Amino acid sequence: MIKIDKAIIVEGKYDKITLSNLVEAVIIPTNGFSVYKDRETAELIKLFAKKTGIIILTDSDSAGLQIRSRLRSIINEGEVINVFIPEIRGKEKRKRAFSKQGLLGVEGMTKEILLEAFERAGVFAEERVGKTDPVTKADLLDLGLCGGENSAVKRRMLQKKLGFPSGLSANMFLEAVNAMYSREEFLHKSQNILGELK
Repeated sequence: MIKIDKAIIVEGKYDKITLSNLVEAVIIPTNGFSVYKDRETAELIKLFAKKTGIIILTDSDSAGLQIRSRLRSIINEGEVINVFIPEIRGKEKRKRAFSKQGLLGVEGMTKEILLEAFERAGVFAEERVGKTDPVTKADLLDLGLCGGENSAVKRRMLQKKLGFPSGLSANMFLEAVNAMYSREEFLHKSQNILGELK
């Protein structure tokens, strides 16, 4: 598995599943055209663009290009890398019919094609999987941010102070934290912020 430091933006959950078997990265699905209305996801994508940079990987059909264009229009700061998959005729295994344009999407690409697309775009991080000392669920538990009384309220307040969208689940929050902070930096920041909130 290859580690990619930037967040990867994809169209849907099946794209995310496909990529999760190939790379270790924060992968955010737009849920298709929902990105036009979903302010929380749009804000999260903007935050990642600013903090770590993002990679946009959509299908090569007209809908994918339209979503990619929308993403580019909402990001006004940070690094954006576009990864494009080739136009290959076909149908995903889980679907009964061909897509409108008869092209395979991200979920239908082979591992080799996806790796080649990432390589062409030059997005591979030098370091491999095995990030040292990540923030864990146990850390969130120790800080009172999950599994306890008022933990969701505390987590939402911390998310706001850190500039994250408020509606993140504990798992998505953990994923975002590990992509943007070292463990030491996060623990220090969160202890200070939570101390101020008491």
